[in-house]
Order: sequence, then structure tokens, then C-alpha cells
Amino acid sequence: MATPSEPHSNPLPELTFQQLPADLQQAASRAGWGELMPVQARAIPYLLARRNMMIQARTGSGKTGAFLLPMLQRLDSFQAGCQSLILVPTRELAKQVHQEAERLFGDKGLRTVAVYGGVGYKAQIDALKQGAQVVVGTPGRVLDHLLRRTLSLESLRMLVFDEADRMLSMGFYPDMREVQRYLPAREIHTCMFSATFPEPVLRTAREFIRQPEFISLSSDHIHVTDTQHIFYLVDGMDKDRSLVRLIEVEQPASAIIFCNTKDRVHYVAVVLQRFGYDADELSADLTQSARENVLERVRKGTLRFLVATDIAARGLDIPSLSHVIQYEPPEEAELYIHRAGRTGRAGASGIAISLIHKGERFTLDKIAKQYGIELEERPIPTDADVQVVVAERATALLEARLRQRDKLQAERSQRFLPLARSLAENDEELALLAMLLDEYYQQTLHAPLLPPDGQAAPAARQPGKSKSRRSGRNRRH
Repeated sequence: MATPSEPHSNPLPELTFQQLPADLQQAASRAGWGELMPVQARAIPYLLARRNMMIQARTGSGKTGAFLLPMLQRLDSFQAGCQSLILVPTRELAKQVHQEAERLFGDKGLRTVAVYGGVGYKAQIDALKQGAQVVVGTPGRVLDHLLRRTLSLESLRMLVFDEADRMLSMGFYPDMREVQRYLPAREIHTCMFSATFPEPVLRTAREFIRQPEFISLSSDHIHVTDTQHIFYLVDGMDKDRSLVRLIEVEQPASAIIFCNTKDRVHYVAVVLQRFGYDADELSADLTQSARENVLERVRKGTLRFLVATDIAARGLDIPSLSHVIQYEPPEEAELYIHRAGRTGRAGASGIAISLIHKGERFTLDKIAKQYGIELEERPIPTDADVQVVVAERATALLEARLRQRDKLQAERSQRFLPLARSLAENDEELALLAMLLDEYYQQTLHAPLLPPDGQAAPAARQPGKSKSRRSGRNRRH
């Protein structure tokens, strides 16, 4: 796949609510829609035409309805098997998509089942046995059901990746590749929704989607080459912890973090390292050998977070950055453009984030006005937000780890079940489990979200080549 571009062959006009087919209009009215949101008006015509799409749309833009509504004309309520698979990054999103599907589908006879990790299997297996045309779930739990043969994709017609950027940041890439092995050998109508399309997401799209078209459906209709500009107001005394919370929730695939002084660079790099992140610094104080070592990791794409001053980063060619984080606003307005321009290169899209306190707000607003930048303010994640994200990510990774264990390893683990149960039931001893989970989670923070550029990923199944579930299981890695 080439660099994505706006649809150029047979572009389709937007739809209004009144122009929807009668059955879709009825379903939309039943769900309480009075009109179509921009993402729906633009995307639905392409999905009804069964065109493979990459769609840039932010959370809360109405994208869920954009891919669910066309399913009413694609799916057969008299066929019990899974005809549409929707992969999502979190259990909360799985629940939301499931609820929206129930509202839209109403009495049309289409059943939706949500499957996700962190809960027991029985209720999900029972629901799947009753037959479901639409399955929405996290990649890991979907894979579990495929391995258990409680889910089959032989009748699949449509595959949807929702919030693909978050799926990668959650560490689901290996599970996504394994799910791919269970797809039918014929071509499947596929679409991918993502708030941004940095290089890791583009690379994933190349693996899963045949000849996709790209359209931007963000609220402001930004294009793929644009950068999203976000700022967070933070307490100046809490900026370091705010940065950590932001990274833990956002999970950037790769980022350069700009500071104005070399002392601040060193401090921020140490803070990130202490929290377990793969971070290193680049400043004028480094020896030549240390500098070359950092630059080599940057060039190979194996360093996730580079903390640097503007002077140290000048002239560096840093590919595939998903985020630029400005720990403090630059001293000169022009430097903001240079910093933000480090992301969103080569046809990818990126995010430029600024952490500012109230006294720095005027400086940032002045820069935005000077260069015509539209700034979006967001609340800094709380500790509770971090706990939810970390818990879900750790659960997904642990369940993936469990799937990789052979029978002997699984038998060995059984020895510790009584101890685990005892520790979980004792508040004072619970700290031991928390410590073990933290140690495991810290190890995962250094794992790349995707194989480094140039490193081969596992071979994908090609249309026309049949493969049984058994062979898919044997080829797991």
C-alpha cells in the first residue's frame, strides 16, 4: 500500500439523514439520531459501497454509528455465524459498541456479543453458542475464543478495527496478527478507524487492508498529513508526574520530549527511566560516544522516548514519531513549529502535546495565533484514569502470556493457585501481588509496539490459501 490519500477513484458524496435508505433511516431514528454527524455523513456511503477504508476520526465523533449502521444492509439475520468482527482496544469500548449496536439493530434479528478480558469465559461462551452475527471484542479475548473453537470466522463478511492507534499502544499487535490467521481465505471488507495514523498504524494497515482509501473524518476535517495540537494545563510543581500519567494513558508509540535546558532534559529522562520507560537524553553534556549510541537507537527505531533540547535535536532526522511532547513551551515562537514538525512526517499523522502551567498559557496562545494553529485543551489524566488503563493493559498482556505457555508450564503454575488466592484475600499481603504485577508491567514498557522498521513480521495469510484452525494454532509465535 502506498502512502494513504484521499479517495480519488469514484469519490462519493456525503449523505444527509433524509438520503439514507429507508431501513437505515428507521434504525437511526430508533437510536435517537436526528441528523448525521460529519463522520457518518462522509463514511457511510463508502462502507455501503463495500470499499476498504482507513478513516481518521476522533473519539466521540460518531464513528461507531458510521460502521454499525451499514451492517444492517450487509448482514443476514437468518445466518447464525459471526459475519462482522469489530476489534477494539478496551473492555469499556467493547461495551459501548455493543450497546450502540443493540440500539441501532433493534428488532432486526441481528445479535451482538461483546467479548473482552479480565472476566470469566462462561457467559461469553454461552452467548456465542446462541449465535451472533456481530462480535465486538479485544484482540486477545477474540483470539482466546478462536483457540477454544467457541468462535468461528468462516462466515465473516466485514472486519472493523476501531481505535487502531490505541490497540497498538495497548500491546495488541501480536494478538491482531494471530487473529489474522483465522480469517477466511477470501477477501473481507475491511475498514480501520483511528484518531491518528502515525507510521506504526500505517504499517499495520498495510498488513490487514487490501488497497484501502483514506478519508479524514475528524471534527475539523484535518488531513492525514496534519498534526493535532493539544495542550494540558498542569500544576507547575506536578509537571513531572503529569507527564508520566499522560504517557501511561496515551501510550505513545514513539516520542521526542522537548525541554528548554540540559538540566531539565536530564531530570525528565531520569524520571521516565525511574518509572520504567525506555527513555534516554540528548544534550550538549553527553560524550561523543554516548551521543552516538543514543542516535543509533533513534535511527533503528528502538528508543521509544528521546528527551532533548532544541539545540541537541537540531539537524536530526527522526522518522516515525507519533508524538512530540513539549515539557515546557519554547522560548521562541518559531521553535514551536520546528518541534511540532518532528511528527506527522512522510504522509503519517501525529500529535503535538504541550504541558503548560497558567503562567505559560499566554505564550502558547500567542504562538497559536501567530501561526494559525487550532489548539485543543484536554484535562490531565488522574491517578484513577491511570489505574484503569494500566490494569486493562496488564490483564491483556498477562492473558497473552498465559496463551503462550505449554501444558507443562501450565501445570507448574497450578502449584501457586492456593498462594495467589490467599494473597488476594489478605489486604496486608496484597502488596506482594501488586509488587509482582508492577515488576512484570515494567518489563513490558520496553517492548516495541511493532517490529522495528525493516524487521519482518510473521507472514500474513493471503487470499486463496486455505488454512485450518489447527495449522493457525501450530504457527503461533
